[in-house]
Amino acid sequence: MLVCDQNTCFESVTMQPKKLSARQERILEVIREFMRENGLPPTVRDIQRACRISSTSVVDYNLRILQREGYLGRKPDVARGIELAGAGGLGVSDEPPVLRVPVVAYIAAGEPLPVLEDGGWTSGEPMDTVEVPPEMQKKSAGPLYALRVRGTSMIDALVDDGDVVVVEPTRAASNGEMVVARLRMENETTLKRLYHEGQRVRLQPANSTMEPIISAADNVEVQGRVVGIIRMIP
Repeated sequence: MLVCDQNTCFESVTMQPKKLSARQERILEVIREFMRENGLPPTVRDIQRACRISSTSVVDYNLRILQREGYLGRKPDVARGIELAGAGGLGVSDEPPVLRVPVVAYIAAGEPLPVLEDGGWTSGEPMDTVEVPPEMQKKSAGPLYALRVRGTSMIDALVDDGDVVVVEPTRAASNGEMVVARLRMENETTLKRLYHEGQRVRLQPANSTMEPIISAADNVEVQGRVVGIIRMIP
């Protein structure tokens, strides 16, 4: 798979097959932060203090799970023997940092899809998660989320059926930006390029065989701006 923003593609971004507990996620985060700041792994007691865990045995139990699932390795009888797994078995110091983003729903790149109940894309349990470079989050005013694409109306923008788009929540977008747009009267949502044309808005597909959606400006609500594309390469 490739994950791309407007300028760059990053190789080999994977779906997470195993969901970790909140405590295990926090332990991984603490290990990464400690190694970035100190240049060496934390001890079990360092993790215990940072995560406010009651005992070192609880830390050790969760480290064994993380080791079993392939997230880290441990050198026996070494106080700072934790090594985070990365591509090619590299430790965290050699591994590009990543950010996990929830895939919360499907989005239509074709005919608009009905809006989810309550109009919320980011509520409820995510369908999956994807990993993206943290630089994407730094450019966003709010937490990023992702949508899986149905349809081929954005195929000429290299967004195919089954791909995933990473979205910045926003109500504003400039002409030509790829957006998640809701048609209020129809109560439907679609993925298109946005163009303001006076009292109208044109939602333009990137597919020469498809016609744009033209609607009154007050009927179109921008729900997010696409900041990255995860391409599912066979």
